[in-house]
Amino acid sequence: MDPTYYCPSCGKDCDQEVLSEPKKGGGGRVIRCRLCGAVQRVSVEAAEETEGSVSVKAIVSEHDTSRTCNVEMVRGDDCAVGDTVVAECGDDAVGVTITAIERGGRRVIRAKAEDVETLWTRAVEQVIVKASVHEGRNTIPLYAQCEGETPFVVDQVYDFGRRKFRISHIKLRDGGLIRREGQWAPAHNVKRIYGYRV
Repeated sequence: MDPTYYCPSCGKDCDQEVLSEPKKGGGGRVIRCRLCGAVQRVSVEAAEETEGSVSVKAIVSEHDTSRTCNVEMVRGDDCAVGDTVVAECGDDAVGVTITAIERGGRRVIRAKAEDVETLWTRAVEQVIVKASVHEGRNTIPLYAQCEGETPFVVDQVYDFGRRKFRISHIKLRDGGLIRREGQWAPAHNVKRIYGYRV
């Protein structure tokens, strides 16, 4: 399946053909737009965003019960005790706060995503929504904490940390993608939002 990136020529996210991968030690991925044929180089960070995720085991405590779930994290990102993340528990998406991190058989306060063996977490009412926002050739990762039922609507403008962007499409937790203007999803069903600065 072709990766999706922002095409400056088309002015929107499009499927891209990968012409070359980043060389060791630097550079970026060279891609060609399937729609208009424009060629561009995207940063290593943008390339990793689509394929550099790791699934981390998470123990989620909620009231008097615990269940084993997974938290999707970006390879290379730090996580720390006290962070709020989204755990995927079957078909449910649960906002959780990290209470302990297990790495190398020991409890630590902070660790890289790929080094984590288990996250110990506590369920909270709010969820973290991730957004990838295009600004020219750069992709900016943004995060916002909100209620699980908060609606996100394609083609509407949102403000994450004083950065305004318009949603171009939304990737859902069940693997679906919504692109049509006016389509929406509640925060707890959102895997990642894609948009561009306004």
